Amino acid sequence: MSLAYFALILSIVSASALEIAGATFGAQLGTMAAALGLLAAVLSTRKADYDHYVRATSWGRWILIAIPLCIAAQLVPLPLSWAHPIWASAHDALGGLSLGPITADIGLTVNALLLALAAISSLGVTILVVRNRSRAELVLLVLSGVTAVSALMLDLHRLSPKLATNAPFDLTTSLAGFGLMLNLAVMQLAAERAETHHPVLRSAAIGLCGLVGALLSAAAIFGFSGTNSAIAAAFGIVLMLLILVIRRLDLSPLAASALSVAALIGVAIVLTFLFEKSSGPVLLRLVPNMEAETKAILERMLADTRWFGAGAGTFAAVGRIYQSDAGAVLAAPSAAMAVFAGMGWIGLAAMIAVSLIALVRLFFGALQRGRDSFFPAAAAACVLFALVQSFAGPGLLRPAAILCLAVIVGLGLSQSVSQSGSR
Repeated sequence: MSLAYFALILSIVSASALEIAGATFGAQLGTMAAALGLLAAVLSTRKADYDHYVRATSWGRWILIAIPLCIAAQLVPLPLSWAHPIWASAHDALGGLSLGPITADIGLTVNALLLALAAISSLGVTILVVRNRSRAELVLLVLSGVTAVSALMLDLHRLSPKLATNAPFDLTTSLAGFGLMLNLAVMQLAAERAETHHPVLRSAAIGLCGLVGALLSAAAIFGFSGTNSAIAAAFGIVLMLLILVIRRLDLSPLAASALSVAALIGVAIVLTFLFEKSSGPVLLRLVPNMEAETKAILERMLADTRWFGAGAGTFAAVGRIYQSDAGAVLAAPSAAMAVFAGMGWIGLAAMIAVSLIALVRLFFGALQRGRDSFFPAAAAACVLFALVQSFAGPGLLRPAAILCLAVIVGLGLSQSVSQSGSR
């Protein structure tokens, strides 16, 4: 597993660092590293590793397989009645075969398919690699460091616009949210090490790094990002605190259930308030304010989108059809909007289902894990942040954010079922 571990770290660091720096080949390098990690993991996997993977993914392997299959289905000829209404109208006007690919741009959809496969590969490789607890700690430290650096870039740019000008604001916001949860987990790791008689200086150094990373991330997400992103991060923190309180106080199942239901009701009330503050389509209610013309274009795109969308990754390509200026580029206002436009109701429902199933699995895994509960707890908090943030901004469309989230979820799932004998 050494090569798979090296490839996993390379994938995280290269994709994140290069994309933060504004390089265009970060996604390709991260995808290739994920493929290398998958190959190395397959060649070195033992039966115990396979059994561990099966236990960790028992929550929904079928969804992981279904996502790339749905994207691949958009590339094969299908009846145009299943496709975007624009294709059916073009067929009525021009004639020709009544079959064709759903996607508006085959190249962009192939890229989306490769990215989805890379994310699933990274998740699977992470589950296998971090079965060993020492490697799990190192992966957590790498993730916390990368996301803290991203938060620092956002802090520097907001304090002085001349600094970190190449760093994408949407990406740094999403990674800063992840960094807040991950660095809180690092602080819990340091506290757990101190409790189990590890070297005090090393534990203090780890805790100090986690504190610095958490402060940088908190400044970025609460001070320099939008209100909805800050609320999404607050939800993640509340979830981590909820898990910590239930575990530390050793609450009974009834008391833990009552506290969890109360927290769930609070989250539902806040989300209802946020969605009701604005009018119009639900997918546009949490995004920042935009021009009336842009909002009208997006509303027409939403109205025309059907069950299968217009092709994964083709938001900008389809947007040109709705714009009066053919040379202008229409950016997706949120990840949820892009998923819906690209994959329709099926894709959006799959995204929400995957997030909720993973969230529930990680939550209960954290409650059952014992002293290592901070691994699945941090992963659950990141999933909750990502779910809410996907309706508020487009940062989660970035390959670096997708690969980081896949590794975070893999880390949480693996450590939620690990046993002392496998560390």
